[in-house]
Formats: sequence, C-alpha cells, structure tokens
Amino acid sequence: MADIVYTFAGKPYLNLTNACPCACTFCIRSAADGVGTAQSLWHQRDPSWEEIKAALEGYDFSRAREAVFCGYGEPFCALEMLQKTARRLKERYPGMALRVNTNGLGDLINQKPTAAALAGLVDAFSISLNAPNAARYQELCRTRFGEAAFDAVLRFARECKSIYPKVILSAVDVITPAEIAQCRKIAEELGLPLRLRHFTT
Repeated sequence: MADIVYTFAGKPYLNLTNACPCACTFCIRSAADGVGTAQSLWHQRDPSWEEIKAALEGYDFSRAREAVFCGYGEPFCALEMLQKTARRLKERYPGMALRVNTNGLGDLINQKPTAAALAGLVDAFSISLNAPNAARYQELCRTRFGEAAFDAVLRFARECKSIYPKVILSAVDVITPAEIAQCRKIAEELGLPLRLRHFTT
C-alpha cells in the first residue's frame, strides 16, 4: 500500500491521489517510486476516507509547524478528500499551517471555480507556473486541457491571492534564463513571488 502521509524536508506531506491532468516532462514521479520517508507513493486506487483517517492517526503531527498536500498526483483531483483532510487537521492541530502544492488547474479538473474551496482551512498555496506562455506550458506540462490551461493557472492564482494569506508561484529550472525572467515578470504583474525549483532526476 502506498504512503498517504510521509515526511520530506522535515515536514509532513499528504499523498491523497495519483490522478493528474498533466504529464510534465520534469515530473519527479517518473524518476522514483517515492521521496522522503515514503517507500512508495503509487496508490493502486485513491485512498478512502477511512484509510486517510487511519494514516492521520498513525502520524505524529504534534511538532509540525506546516503540513503540505503534495504527493504523486494533483490534490485538486481529490477535492472532497482534500477538504475533509484539511478540516480534520485544522480541528486536531489548529496551530499547524496547511499548504497545497498545486498545478493550478482545479477549475478545469472539477469544471467549477475551486479557489475558494479551501477558504478557512488552508493557509498557503504554491502554484506551478512553469512557463511564460500557453504554448510553452503545453510543451512542458502536456496537459489534457491544451493551451487553455495556462490562462486557467493565472486565473486561479489571482483568485487565490484574494483569499489566502500566502500564495507563491513556482517554476522548474528546466526553462531558459530568458523564460525564467518572463515568469518573474508574470509573477510581478500578479503581485506574487516566484520560487525557482531545481530539477532532479
């Protein structure tokens, strides 16, 4: 059985689904079965709520300052479980911050607005920008939504900024320095910081 809760970089991470609308050329899940303390992050099927609750009970969150929703899938592909898990953690550990690492395609995945779906439950979002324009985004991220995905990411970022106390954009350093500069300009126009992530194989 795949790990639902695991530790990475000293923080608890939550792996709720393997579903994702993207097949990014740089995705870490194509390189290893697990990261951090996880032996495997590959679910045979998405975990049930009972399995998630058991995993939460079996992990000591008491010293954690932040927990991160990020596994081998897009958290918004399991929106109901994401909401229920965030609510459970906030009830049990009100002083612990919660962050969602997302590709920003929740609206397209769920076919409805989703930025506000975690209001009052989540403290921070890290949204993958990864490219300076729609064509390049599709080339790198290979999403099933085509070039419409890029504008959806920007729209989601704008909406999150208006709701949550901390929102950042990120990009993987597989793009050129000129493209990184363009991504920084987009982030500045949105009033958000950009974090550059290092590609590892």
